[in-house]
Amino acid sequence: MNLVSILDLNKADILSYLDLAAQFKATPPKELLKNKLITLAFFEPSTRTRLSFEAAALRLGAKVMGFTDAKATSLAKGESLSDTVRVLGSYSDAVIIRHPNEGAARLAAEQVDTPIINAGDGANQHPSQTLLDLFTIRELFGKLEGLSLALVGDLKYGRTIHSLVEAASLFDMRLYFVAADGLTLPHHLTERLKMRGVKFSFHRTVADVMSKTDVLYLTRLQKERLTTAVPEYHSIDLDLLNDAKPHLKIMHPLPRQEELPPEIDATPHAAYFEQAKNGVVVRQAILVKALGVQA
Repeated sequence: MNLVSILDLNKADILSYLDLAAQFKATPPKELLKNKLITLAFFEPSTRTRLSFEAAALRLGAKVMGFTDAKATSLAKGESLSDTVRVLGSYSDAVIIRHPNEGAARLAAEQVDTPIINAGDGANQHPSQTLLDLFTIRELFGKLEGLSLALVGDLKYGRTIHSLVEAASLFDMRLYFVAADGLTLPHHLTERLKMRGVKFSFHRTVADVMSKTDVLYLTRLQKERLTTAVPEYHSIDLDLLNDAKPHLKIMHPLPRQEELPPEIDATPHAAYFEQAKNGVVVRQAILVKALGVQA
């Protein structure tokens, strides 16, 4: 079973991933993927996504192979992505792909019968990140329904944002968008939110939403995708937290930059390292479902 876009999942599908991940976190699974071979095809840099998928596979008893630089593959010789994926699919039981081009994972899924898992395609989608984000939110609050979620930073190019917005709309979340001019949420996403009847609003500063939100989700500036000068950018500090709800949790897909200073780490609001830790059990669930193994 492929995992290409969060749009391919309904509410029940998402909850089934989260429930399986919770099962794995409570009771570490046995070697469910023994004798399986997983390919990590990373055409873009990655730390947490690549290594948590690798850790997930290894802890499930699978073997792992792959690459972390397109220059080390025959794409450097002019081979097409389609041909590369067809070969990788013939070598392995599942392919996890990260690529700078939007739609690359969908293209890969059309080439092979081997399960394809999208680990990020350009500024488009990052479904496994969204599943671990939702898993973390549910752990922190005991629910997903009816929470308020503020998304701050690069909402235009942040693929984690795009996937999370789509998923949050299924759980009756109130959304606040905080971004500078030039970094606002793409029009097609806001139109889809309107069609679904999701409550959302746009804001210029984090201070505008701090007292209203349950989860503050920060993102870095996607400088590698910018085609113009770096615009004004939002950051938080300890003073801003004075207006926060006592139970506010701050999340970030990492890596962080100046938007999330280290002094926030010691506050009870910081949840981003637990969020990153949850990547292993959630990606274990993704791999088990992709390969159709009974847990």
